[in-house]
Amino acid sequence: MKSKLDGALCVEEEVIAGHVQTVTLRSYRPSSNGRQLPVILYFHGGGFVRGTLEDGDAAASHIARTTPAWVVSVGYSLSPAFPFPAALEDGIRAARWAVANARAMGANGRRIGICGHDAGGNLATCIAAMARDREAIEFLAQALIAPLLDPSMTRIACSQDLAGADFAAQEYSRCYRAYLPYVSLLMHPYAAPIESLRLSGLPPALIASAENDRLRVEAEKYGSELIAAGVPTEVTRYKSASHDSLASHPGALTDIGMFFRKRLTTLVLKS
Repeated sequence: MKSKLDGALCVEEEVIAGHVQTVTLRSYRPSSNGRQLPVILYFHGGGFVRGTLEDGDAAASHIARTTPAWVVSVGYSLSPAFPFPAALEDGIRAARWAVANARAMGANGRRIGICGHDAGGNLATCIAAMARDREAIEFLAQALIAPLLDPSMTRIACSQDLAGADFAAQEYSRCYRAYLPYVSLLMHPYAAPIESLRLSGLPPALIASAENDRLRVEAEKYGSELIAAGVPTEVTRYKSASHDSLASHPGALTDIGMFFRKRLTTLVLKS
């Protein structure tokens, strides 16, 4: 395991066996001050086809400091080389690794949350659903930052309603085709969570949408669907923010830290 100090955080990297290839995890661990930290998995953005652990660094380190929590950022497999469900299965393996190693890291593997931006938001909520169905891990909270939730791309804000969107819808259509190479997958509940009829039992959610994001419609619609399914859900639209910038938006990250503190903080002393 490679490690370094980054301010108040110990940042380490670990390579684990993934679904089809090895996966690198980056761990952000603040001082526990004698108490067990909650665990949070983080998934970077990039439309399923690009993105690195560096892209998730700002959000993961901020969440680790402000919750505080042991944050494990997942360098999941990318499409088109490794399409659905490789990234999801990588995430499940990362979660199991985190739970198995939590005690050694001064953390509590039973107090676990999940978070992601863009494609990482899709993976976060779908991994929570997969874990629920497999009875593998019980996530206690999910935070979705400008998540991709609708492979049909039918829930898109009109261009005239935006001050300046930072991508074209066609770009994300290409990303979805790379991630979901078969038409039959477009409605799969682990790929299109907004179409799922089984949202009950998912963890309490915080959904952050951006004012200048054409995909804010699907994020906010998903929030309403979670609420209808009985899932405690908070939805906030951040003014003057874009799809990409939301992952480093100070207000959004502060709210996410507060959300995880509320849902994951435990007063159980280490034994």
